[in-house]
Amino acid sequence: MKSREQRTQTIIDEYNRHFKHAPTMMAVGPGRVNLIGEHTDYNDGFVLPVAIKRDVRIALRPREDRIVKVYSLEYNDWYEFNLDNLHYNPDLLWTNYVQGVAWVLQELGIPLRGFDGLISGNVPRASGLSSSAALEVSTATAFLAASEQSGALDGVKIALAAQQAENKFVGVNCGIMDQYISVLGQEGQALLIDCRSLEYELIPVPKEAALVIGNTKASRSLAGSAYNERRRQCEEGVAILQRVLPEVRALRDVSSAQLEEHKKLLSGTVYRRCRHVVGEDERVLQTVEALKSNDLATMGRLMNASHDSLRDDYEVSSPALDAMVNAMRSVNGVYGARLTGAGFGGCAVALVQPGREQAVHDAIYEKYPKVANIWPEVYISQAGPGAQLLKL
Repeated sequence: MKSREQRTQTIIDEYNRHFKHAPTMMAVGPGRVNLIGEHTDYNDGFVLPVAIKRDVRIALRPREDRIVKVYSLEYNDWYEFNLDNLHYNPDLLWTNYVQGVAWVLQELGIPLRGFDGLISGNVPRASGLSSSAALEVSTATAFLAASEQSGALDGVKIALAAQQAENKFVGVNCGIMDQYISVLGQEGQALLIDCRSLEYELIPVPKEAALVIGNTKASRSLAGSAYNERRRQCEEGVAILQRVLPEVRALRDVSSAQLEEHKKLLSGTVYRRCRHVVGEDERVLQTVEALKSNDLATMGRLMNASHDSLRDDYEVSSPALDAMVNAMRSVNGVYGARLTGAGFGGCAVALVQPGREQAVHDAIYEKYPKVANIWPEVYISQAGPGAQLLKL
């Protein structure tokens, strides 16, 4: 993989080649990996993501008019649109994220100018590492900078605008986690997000913690239908528990002790779904305390417990994800490993002692293909910065 400096120069060179003039700035939106807190977001719970050192970058030069002319390096596609005439494009789906962000910013009353931009990303698509949020956040950063409006919105409002673009223009009902961490992340920090209040807290990640991300490259075709089913089962659990716990608004309000006390009211399946979410919220808060006390062994145990709960109680793992996690856990120096994202495919993340990253990398390539019959990808990262604007 190219260094960040080499990649920046490659994007500048490609911009020069395609536009015949030089860019003046580069907007950066990172992808993310969620350390713990899976399927808690739509239950008003807690999540703990970090920004990773893979991102979507837009090299750009502002224009004096309202025309946006963009080229996607990875898709090898051009698209041009007028900021006065935004419309969903069913043929070039990536363009809807760019247009959607422009639409939301203008709805907020921000006067936009056009730009010439070259888009390039190394966040793997359809992997659960939030390439879409990275594109939205880099696009918002680009539009605000090109229009001399960089101070118009704070980080939270930029994240909310990016989420609205995906919800209302693209038509994907995502939560706020991906955009929050892509904007608000900081080097060496995780972000504890309260998905009910949208309050957040930066949590330092010890330098002794390295992250190895394993991409199963397995199909996630089941994830959509299973997500909807799990969400309904959680809502059913809440409706039943409210009969005896009227103060409960979401599973975030239920303790493990309360759930055990009233488990007979629930079917076996709904009970297991609720047990995962309730336990996962508790694991997130315990992980925060472990990070604050530099207790990576405890954090690793909590990550392992999270995966086991996602596999057994929430049933959103898969043979490929289990094979990836088992390969990671087989290496001495791995504190813990778990699937990350919605499940059924995508990625797993391991918390690793520094210096053991290559051993985990090698174990994945040795063991995972023998079980899954798929060639994986492996990414090594630490907690990176959120959105940036680079002056060129």
